[in-house]
Amino acid sequence: MGKKAVVIGAGFAGLSAAACLAKKGFEVDLLEKHEVPGGRARKFEVDGFTFDMGPSWYWMPDVFERYYNLFGKTTSDFYELQRLDPSYKVVWDEKDSTDIPADFDVFMQMCDSFEKGSGERIKKFLDEAAYKYEVGINKLVYKPSRSLIEFLDIELITGVFKLDVFTSMSKHIRKFTSHPKLIELLEFPVLFLGATPQNTPALYSLMNYADIKLGTWYPIGGMHKIVEAMVSIAESQGVKIHLSQNVKAYEFENSTIKKVITDKTSFNADVVISGADYHHSETVLLPKQKQNYSEKYWNTRVMAPSSLLYYLGINTKVEGLPHHTLFFDKPFEAHAIEIYTEPQWPKDPLFYVSLTTKTDPSGAPEGMENMFVLIPVATGLDGDTEEIREYYFNKVMDRLEKFTGQKVRSHIVYKRTFAHRDFIKDYNAFKGNAYGLANTLRQTAILKPSLKSKKVKNLFYTGQLTVPGPGVPPSIISGQVVAGEVEAFFK
Repeated sequence: MGKKAVVIGAGFAGLSAAACLAKKGFEVDLLEKHEVPGGRARKFEVDGFTFDMGPSWYWMPDVFERYYNLFGKTTSDFYELQRLDPSYKVVWDEKDSTDIPADFDVFMQMCDSFEKGSGERIKKFLDEAAYKYEVGINKLVYKPSRSLIEFLDIELITGVFKLDVFTSMSKHIRKFTSHPKLIELLEFPVLFLGATPQNTPALYSLMNYADIKLGTWYPIGGMHKIVEAMVSIAESQGVKIHLSQNVKAYEFENSTIKKVITDKTSFNADVVISGADYHHSETVLLPKQKQNYSEKYWNTRVMAPSSLLYYLGINTKVEGLPHHTLFFDKPFEAHAIEIYTEPQWPKDPLFYVSLTTKTDPSGAPEGMENMFVLIPVATGLDGDTEEIREYYFNKVMDRLEKFTGQKVRSHIVYKRTFAHRDFIKDYNAFKGNAYGLANTLRQTAILKPSLKSKKVKNLFYTGQLTVPGPGVPPSIISGQVVAGEVEAFFK
C-alpha cells in the first residue's frame, strides 16, 4: 500500500500535484472547499450563459501538452484547441485600434506600419525571447528552487547574460523600438506578473515569445475544459476528490502532520501538499512556531494585482470587438504605478474584455454574448463596496460604448461582480490577490516562498505563491515540481 498524500485545493496546481503523486504510487485524497473543482478556474452557468470565473488566456500550449503526455494523453483527447486570429485587439483611443495578427509575417508588417524597420528589430527581440523561453520554461521553472546548487547548469551559467536577468523589461524593449504603441504592446504581458516593466527582469520577454510566436488559443467549451481534463486524469490515476471539504486544522505528532481536519471529517496523511493560499495555510492552519514566514515577511512581499471582474450576459451581439480586447486608451504607466508603486484605486484604469462567444457561441443563448470585463487593481485596498464596483463599471463601459458605438448597458440581462472581498472569501487570498506573488528579481526562484516547510517535516506547498509563480502554465508546473520533491522526500 502506498504512502497517503493529502492535497489541499483542486485548482490547477493541486490537480497537477495530486495526479503526479498518484502516478508515483501514492494514495491521494484531494480536498476542495467548493462544490466544484477548479479553484480560480471554476465556471458557473446561469440563464443559458456559461462563464469562466478566472483565467481566460490560453498561452504556452506546449506546457499543457507536456503535462497531458505524462499520462499518455494529448490535448486533443480532451478538447479542441483553436488558435485565435486576431490574437487580440488593442484599443489605443476611441477612434484608433489594432488587431494583433496571428501570422508572424503580417505581424512584422504591422510593426513596420508603426515604425519603419521595426519589424526586423522586433524579430531579433523575439529570437532572443525564444532562447529565454527554451531555457526559462524547460530548465528554470521545472526546478524546485530550494538551493542555488540546482542552477549550477552550464547552459544557465554561460547564458545568464543572454537571459537578461539583471536588465529591466522597460530598458530591454527600448533597445528595439521607440514607438509608444509597440512599447505598450511588448510591455503588456508583464502587467499581470506583478511589477512595472521598470522592475520586471527582461528574462520575462519570454512572455512576448509565448504571445506573438506561440500564439493565443482557446479550448472550445471554455477554459474549464482544462479543469475537466485534469480531473479526468487525476481520477484515472486513482485520486479521490472530496468536494465541499474546508480544511480547518492539522493534527500533529511532534513536527509531523498525522491528520488533516476539515469542517466535516478528517484524513490520515503521510504527507500534505497545500495548494491553498500560502499565507492562509501558514497563519491559519499552523501555530506560529511552525510557520515558515512571519507576518512582517508577508507584508513586505510585492503582490501581483487583484482584479475587479464583471460577468455580463448581453441579449444582443456586440460589434467591433473580437474574443480578446485590451483597452489601452489611458496612460499605461500611470495605471501601473497605481497598482504597484503607490497602491490606490486607479483614476483611469486600463481594462480587458473577453467575448468567448465570438469563438464559441455555446457560451450564451443564440444571438447573445457572454462578456467578461477585468480591471487590474492593487491588492490590499480598502473600500471594496458595491458603490465602488458600480463606479468603475460605468467608467469602463462609457469607454467601451464610445469605442463600439453601441449602447451595451441597455442590453445587459445578467450581471455579477467579483473583487477583493470575494477573492478573500472564496480563496482565502492574501490581501485579495488574484494572481499571487509578483515576479520581481527579488522574488524569483530561490527568493520565492519555499515549496517545502522548514519546520514541519511532511508539509509542502504548491501554487501561485511559491515556485515557479503566477499563471496557469506555471501553476500546472508547480504541481509537477512539488510531486517530484515529495517522491524524493520518501527515498
